[in-house]
Amino acid sequence: MKNNYFKLIFLFALASFAISCSNDDDNSTAVPDETLTEYKYLRVLLSDEKTTDLTLVNPVDATTSLFNAKFAKASLYTTESGRYAGIIHRTNNTVETFDSGFESHGDHVDVDGIPKFGSLVGQSLMPTHFKSKIGELLTFNDGDGTLSVAKEAEINTAGAKFKVVNAGLVAHHGAMATFANGTYAITVKDNSIAGTLPEKVKIIDNTGKTLFDATVATKGIHGNASDGTYAVFGSASGVLVVESSGKQKLITLPEDFGTAWFGSILETKAKGKFVGYTAAKGAYLIDVVNGTIKPILQNTTIMQCKVSYNATKLGILLHSGEFKLFNLTSLQIEKEGKVISETATDATLKPQMQLTENFAYITSPTTGELVQVNLATITITKKIKVSNTPYMITILGFENSKSH
Repeated sequence: MKNNYFKLIFLFALASFAISCSNDDDNSTAVPDETLTEYKYLRVLLSDEKTTDLTLVNPVDATTSLFNAKFAKASLYTTESGRYAGIIHRTNNTVETFDSGFESHGDHVDVDGIPKFGSLVGQSLMPTHFKSKIGELLTFNDGDGTLSVAKEAEINTAGAKFKVVNAGLVAHHGAMATFANGTYAITVKDNSIAGTLPEKVKIIDNTGKTLFDATVATKGIHGNASDGTYAVFGSASGVLVVESSGKQKLITLPEDFGTAWFGSILETKAKGKFVGYTAAKGAYLIDVVNGTIKPILQNTTIMQCKVSYNATKLGILLHSGEFKLFNLTSLQIEKEGKVISETATDATLKPQMQLTENFAYITSPTTGELVQVNLATITITKKIKVSNTPYMITILGFENSKSH
């Protein structure tokens, strides 16, 4: 009996040792904690103010690749899929496209070629507003009031061009939004107010035919966003909300706004919720379903206000160099701290910013660097040399490090 007892003790110890070794093996092959570094398949694309340089940055190893756009001072936007960028040369009447070479398959990412300019190009009069929904690229052309439309799937098609959609509008500094059903909300200028800004919004189809005329007139419109169901426009008369059915309404601005209004509207991950930003008052959450506007940060020294790449957080950079990170569900501040030196409010070229899940990326126009800030610690983790006068910045790719 005694011998059997000791045998059982020995077997139990042996099993415990095997389990311990098995756990050690599991740890050795576990996926590294991705909060410690940027995702493998994310890139940062930057344009330059004075040269045609486009810099593609791999934040993981701080390497860069240099490309040459057709013109300097390009505005950069990421397409809906995340794979491509739209490169807008407003004053040169040109739109270029860029391919990161990454193709998402949900749980993993494939490398589908090298980073390169797309074959798809556009020529229009003063392309300004850029949007990308339902697999399309869309610009509003201030020079003649038309839209230019193309498919993401056409970006690498030889000879591909943007299609012009003429809705019978006069030239104006306008904007547009795409609905999930493929129709568009587009601004209308009827000169009922003085100035360059439009006053109304109508709904058209992809041929330019009017489906629903405007039912609300405003004192001027600038800035817009869409979640596919609601198109939201910044307006001097309030926040204009438009639905694909033609229904329109104004949400009253907060009482203390005076003449201030939201000139920028940003999309969030939550349906029907948007961020409105005005330098005169600060950043606010707009709930179009409940018709409410709640303050996120009331501050008149905001330099940059950007929603994160996954659209769940809001990053705000002040002229003082202070950075604040907000949760867009709770509207509570999560992290804050000083990350760069102060920038004069009248500086000719100011730092630009974008956010991923784990990092903020801020341009340094005076040093020609891209600054990477860890959002968990609010500390600078890298300074990456880019072009001498970085101008605009966008994020490309996917928050994913898994491949086959």
